[in-house]
Amino acid sequence: MTDEAALEQTRKAIQKWKKKRGSLIMALHEIQGIYGYVPWDHAKVVAEEMGVALARIYEVLTFYNFFKLESPGKYIISVCDGTACHIKGGASVIDAFAKHLNINPGETTPDRLFHMQIVRCLGCCGLAPVVVVNGKTYGKVSPADVPSIIDEWKKKEAL
Repeated sequence: MTDEAALEQTRKAIQKWKKKRGSLIMALHEIQGIYGYVPWDHAKVVAEEMGVALARIYEVLTFYNFFKLESPGKYIISVCDGTACHIKGGASVIDAFAKHLNINPGETTPDRLFHMQIVRCLGCCGLAPVVVVNGKTYGKVSPADVPSIIDEWKKKEAL
């Protein structure tokens, strides 16, 4: 997608929310849904078109953990650390992903293939500990399962 085509998509998202009071978060959410993050040049367009100070947009983007200012990896690994997952060993699963990928939570691998994030609840407490990779749910995950989960997604990349 060209830069101009991408900005046009952003402008369409802004127009959808522009006249609705208190809709800045919804507009930013939609933009992140398109790109996987909120590109800074697109945040400037939001500021101009919605009449919101750029500092306010930055404040929202950095306050809410959901928003990303940098492009995440192609495969987003969400490891649950909610109560049930934590009690059933979620922390050791987080550690296993960090060790296997050589990144910390919130980081992306240098090849931009994997991004690992910690989430507070995925709503699958009966399957704790739970991991979701790009929408695919893995239940009752142990640290020993981590290499095969990573390998599964690396194989998809090779296709």
